[in-house]
Amino acid sequence: MNGRRAFLAGALSLPLAAKAGEAWDAVVDPATGTLGAALAAAERAGRPFRILLRPGIFTEKLTVRAPGVTIQGSPGTVIEYGTAAGTAKPGGGTWGTGGSGTLTIVAPDVTLRGLTVRNSFDYIGARRDGSGNGAQAVALAIGREADRTVVDRCTLLGYQDTFYLHTRSLVTDTRIVGGVDFIFGGAAAWFERCEIVTRYVPNAGGFGFVAAPSTPAAQEFGLVFANCRLEREAGVPVNSTWLGRPWRAGGNMALLGQAAFLNCWMDAHIRHEGWTWMGYKGPEGDQRRLTPPEARLREYASKGPGAGPIGEDRKLLTTEQARRFTRANVIGF
Repeated sequence: MNGRRAFLAGALSLPLAAKAGEAWDAVVDPATGTLGAALAAAERAGRPFRILLRPGIFTEKLTVRAPGVTIQGSPGTVIEYGTAAGTAKPGGGTWGTGGSGTLTIVAPDVTLRGLTVRNSFDYIGARRDGSGNGAQAVALAIGREADRTVVDRCTLLGYQDTFYLHTRSLVTDTRIVGGVDFIFGGAAAWFERCEIVTRYVPNAGGFGFVAAPSTPAAQEFGLVFANCRLEREAGVPVNSTWLGRPWRAGGNMALLGQAAFLNCWMDAHIRHEGWTWMGYKGPEGDQRRLTPPEARLREYASKGPGAGPIGEDRKLLTTEQARRFTRANVIGF
């Protein structure tokens, strides 16, 4: 092979250049191969590993376990699976929210580019039929071991709990679609130029919450959105969607959610009040609320019909405070 890296795993192609100067360790066509086989080869390789996915649908529920993996999609590449919290696991038991992801990353320095990742669980049908336990169904999960994850020019599709982030992540030029708490977790994450879309749900009384940060109180930064657009599907009413609510996961008193929207454009579906509370059980088992004034939920220079008015639960960063919110400070890479 003239010294070029090569392997054959299932129906994977040998390495080739997708375009001039760009070589791949694996090229996978969904008609003949699987991404799962390519990820297994990446684990065996024990070095940075580049995977190109051809157009088409990969119906696989996958975990990226090898550090330094790059997964590059082509126009029309979709990874999808339909698992939600409460649905049956192979071998017995049921999935929880964290295990429901279509694609889960548990290794550092992983990059996703040009992919659509979709949780295809029938959220609308579950609401209609009263099945499921809330229908949390994650599309992409970034685990605690997955430091320095990069998500670039992707599309993430779900309804409830679309994107779950535990650790430092950079998300650029990506479309994130969902309804209830659809960007959530304790990560320090920097979202730049992303399109954040609230979904229409028939007969819904409200249209959900964009962000649900569960940031450790000792961590300065959480979910930070810079120069993003908050948009809505057709049918989502004016003044129907919260910017978010602080999630004290498991009643952990060491969590004090942090999120900020910086220079973002917001459509009219964003509620005037901005943020709202989220319930949790206190140390004695009593039911409590974590409110926006207690948490660290802020905006700076919002634009569009959903921007403001500012009030007790919808607070601005000062210019001096906003200067602290840089990509370098938030994620360090």
